[in-house]
Amino acid sequence: MKLAQRWMLSIILMIMSLNSFSQTVTDSTSIQLKKPIAKLVIKDLITGDGAKKELVLYSDKIKLFQEKLILKDSIILNLNDKVTNFNSILLTKSDQLSLSQELSKKLEQDLKKQKFKNKLTVGGGVVAVIITALLVK
Repeated sequence: MKLAQRWMLSIILMIMSLNSFSQTVTDSTSIQLKKPIAKLVIKDLITGDGAKKELVLYSDKIKLFQEKLILKDSIILNLNDKVTNFNSILLTKSDQLSLSQELSKKLEQDLKKQKFKNKLTVGGGVVAVIITALLVK
């Protein structure tokens, strides 16, 4: 058993002493900037990020304005349709009014004719009664 333990210990020691890398390629290139230039680069990056956010806000605003414009256009179109409908209703009502006035005049004329016929009938009946009374006597 001692021999087996020695073999295991020596295998473990050999494994532990090996060097290995997890990356096959190591890049050692780096850029070194002087402090004032690095500050300017950072300022430019911050300004660029701010400009991107501002662009997103402006594009959202433009979309909102476009939606408002579409809504206003639809409201204007609906109001124009209403005006057209009201004008047609007004025209129909004026036609109905003129027709009603014509019918009213015609009815008045017919009423006058009927009254005249009634007077003639009543007058004729009275004359017939008088003639009958004269003939009977």
